[in-house]
Amino acid sequence: MNYKKKLNFEILTKNKTYFIADIAANHDGSLQRAKKLIRLCAKAGADAAKFQHFKAETIVSDRGFKSLGKLTHQKKWKESVFEVYKKASINPKWNKELKKECQKNRIHYMTAPYDLDYVDEVEHDVAAYKIGSGDINWKTILIKIAKKNKPVILASGASTLNDVIRAVRLIKKYNKHKLVLMQCNTNYTNNEKNLEHLNLNVISQYNKIFKKEIILGLSDHTQGSLSVLAAICLGAKVIEKHFTDNNNRNGPDHKFSMNPLTWKKMVVEARILEKALGDGKKKIELNEKDSSVVQRRGVWLKADVRKNQKLKRKMIEVLRPCPKNSIDPYILNKFIGKKFLKNFKKGKLLTKECLKR
Repeated sequence: MNYKKKLNFEILTKNKTYFIADIAANHDGSLQRAKKLIRLCAKAGADAAKFQHFKAETIVSDRGFKSLGKLTHQKKWKESVFEVYKKASINPKWNKELKKECQKNRIHYMTAPYDLDYVDEVEHDVAAYKIGSGDINWKTILIKIAKKNKPVILASGASTLNDVIRAVRLIKKYNKHKLVLMQCNTNYTNNEKNLEHLNLNVISQYNKIFKKEIILGLSDHTQGSLSVLAAICLGAKVIEKHFTDNNNRNGPDHKFSMNPLTWKKMVVEARILEKALGDGKKKIELNEKDSSVVQRRGVWLKADVRKNQKLKRKMIEVLRPCPKNSIDPYILNKFIGKKFLKNFKKGKLLTKECLKR
């Protein structure tokens, strides 16, 4: 795969699951750390490194959050919500270098721009746009991103089905690429019970509603890779998980992120699962061809027979094995009453060639 070329999800997702490492705020304000995380996620099996472009003043209201108070995962933040977002924002001047680092490591560079100006600023650098769950009802940015005519990944956490259908239809109105729709549970508390709220069967619901209009995916913040493997079984072809090098670092995203070891394990397990899922066409598999001989029953003579004698049920027994040329016991009735071509001894395998037509 040439990662310098445009990203075509329709081609990519026909084969292996596509993994997006969401570095998000885990760069901790350092370009060198951002580059390091790109290298690490690529080595661990990621297909893309994703960042988030925002300005604190255009994504959160300082006054609004101070009056609201801290909820959910923000309760653990020592600084104000505004200050955390300010420190977590990415320097847009990094774009070219981050893209170059991704290309060097043969992965795609993408971002979720939470600012209208940044949608334009990253246009020539990203392989795809990500729209975070929180912006699913912001019509202006949905249209602006859709009109860039690049692959779009839409997360659908904390949303109703009507929210999702409305956003999908709006994006597809302006964008000719196949949309990636991600089931998501927008909770960043790292609580083990979050798995109980992931509702992976929504992936099946999306498939029934949108059929081949979209590509299915999972944007996940739960622990481990169980959810990912289950999502793949349900048809998810794109997976997004947060990525860090150390879960013990301070920052809003480190605690619930995957690290190089857990990410690698996830990808390895997914690749094994993909092979196990197969092509979905029922057949005798290559590794069970011999088993079909030794486990199935063939038709065997349990008495000596003479030429021109008619085949009767009492002359045969159905026993393992079932060599390739045995008469299939399931259609044995078709051969009852036919005459033998010559004499045969007890224990002979009954084949079509033993009987007159």
